Amino acid sequence: MTARLRWSERARLALICGGLGVLAATGQAPLGWWWLSLAALAALFAILPIDAPIRAIAGRMWLAGTGYFGAALFWIIEPFFIEPEIHGWMAPFALVLMAGGMALFWGLAGWLAAWLVQGRMRLVALATLIVALEMLRGWVFTGFPWAMLGHGLIGTPVMQAAAYLGAGGLSLIIVLAAVAPVLGRSWAMRGAGTAGALAALAGLWVWGSAPTSLPEARENVVRLAQPNAPQSEKWLEENRFLFFNRLLDQTESPAEAAPELILWPETSVPFLLEYAGEGLEMIAEAAAQHGPDTRVGFGVQRIEDGRYFNSLAVLTTQAEVTHIYDKHHLVPFGEYIPFSEFLMGTPVGGLAGRALLGYSPGPGPALLDLGPLGVALPLICYESIFPRHLRTETRPDWVLQVTNDAWFGELTGPFQHLAQARLRAVEQGLPVLRVANTGVSAFIDARGGIVAELGLGETGYVDGTIPGALPPTVYARFGDWPLLGLLAILLGGAVAASRITAGLRR
Repeated sequence: MTARLRWSERARLALICGGLGVLAATGQAPLGWWWLSLAALAALFAILPIDAPIRAIAGRMWLAGTGYFGAALFWIIEPFFIEPEIHGWMAPFALVLMAGGMALFWGLAGWLAAWLVQGRMRLVALATLIVALEMLRGWVFTGFPWAMLGHGLIGTPVMQAAAYLGAGGLSLIIVLAAVAPVLGRSWAMRGAGTAGALAALAGLWVWGSAPTSLPEARENVVRLAQPNAPQSEKWLEENRFLFFNRLLDQTESPAEAAPELILWPETSVPFLLEYAGEGLEMIAEAAAQHGPDTRVGFGVQRIEDGRYFNSLAVLTTQAEVTHIYDKHHLVPFGEYIPFSEFLMGTPVGGLAGRALLGYSPGPGPALLDLGPLGVALPLICYESIFPRHLRTETRPDWVLQVTNDAWFGELTGPFQHLAQARLRAVEQGLPVLRVANTGVSAFIDARGGIVAELGLGETGYVDGTIPGALPPTVYARFGDWPLLGLLAILLGGAVAASRITAGLRR
């Protein structure tokens, strides 16, 4: 009977921790319920046994993390159902492994906090370590900084704090606000902590809402073309030129002000760049309807020395390719299989790799000098989730992202990807032009606001001008170093306070 009660208690506790993790994930797009995410995290911190063994705290944090990442990254199953008869069986394993694997960072935060600190200051250490390990998650095994806690603040005025401390700074705001209400021993102290957290959030909200004049947009008109090609239909033989012709129609459609640049999404043409046939001439002819100086930037696959690349090319109306950028941060298991060259003797393509051998990475970030349109920093697909890829030696005038979010389904993934593009704009003080196969294509200003967009699942195009850039932000100049210093101070303070308190008790 005792064993049954113990098992029942453990099961109940696992459900509570996992459930709070799920609720914490509601802060992610498209819901954006940051307030519920904050409340769930506060409840999680409240039920953690302060003086429990290290293993118990680490276990509860892992359970909560599993619930959080399982809900936030549920879209991860979508690519496996593009060809369900081949890959569908992998979907549940992918979700479980992804959620449980990402949750290890939360579990490690709990383990380290319990090992380093005793008493209530353990919660401060835990909050600090969650943020520190969340940042580490952006680097380990090529990195995956998706679904950071701070992403729940995207779209709120508090998002402007990212111009100083980046995405990790937003996460720190969330976890400290969640810890404050449960840090005190008495109800009065907890009430004071709650009031303090709400006051701090309100202050940041008012500060972020303050009117800020943005530089004038460039006069040059840019068109974002969105073919809306479902991934399950995109590469079918009978559709080989269906979506290509759709893009040609969108390109040559008349406009009040002729676009000087027309952008197509990632892998938007049904041919390799080196074997385009008449494809480049067709694109150039469509662009020439707006004038001889109009250019087209389009996502394309290309081959060089037997290696395949996921690339962005810029084409003139004379069918001349003037710029090529090769994606350098590839998606593990999507565009290549990690370590396959060692295990099998040859690199192997992943879910998204059209070539059997998968893609090869490009040399790294590059800039595109587009003359009167300024200098653009190109990003392909999920390269935009890595803030470090936007910190180049020479600062661009704007950021260009081409992507194919059809892989992410229609529920959450595309909206979370869009939200992170908005955050990159705030961090750098740079506008972002984002063109997506199925949406959401958008003009994003330097404060992360959406100036114009074409919604998910829509077919068409949207014309606009390139928003102006702000001066380099603190984050653009110093990256994560200010935040790392702040985290070191908080963690050191928690450790010191814990040892002082322990000494006084003796």
